Amino acid sequence: MESPRDRFEEFEASMEKTRKLCIEDIDKLWIEYDRHNDILYINFGREEADESIMVEDDVIVRLKEGKLVGIVVSNFSKKVGLDVV
Repeated sequence: MESPRDRFEEFEASMEKTRKLCIEDIDKLWIEYDRHNDILYINFGREEADESIMVEDDVIVRLKEGKLVGIVVSNFSKKVGLDVV
């Protein structure tokens, strides 16, 4: 079982990795919002990720060979303070 310290160190390592990410081609940006599930998808092209890292509650970065290919934000309306009907 992981200790809180181990989880913290793992989180810090993932945050450091995301700080160094590179977006390959910003022209391929597309954004989609799933209202039913309250999820925002930000994609930088249509590549499938080979790694996903949760960088904070409800935020996942998707990587392909160390490059940022997408960001997924769950509970988006709550995170930004919107009342989505």
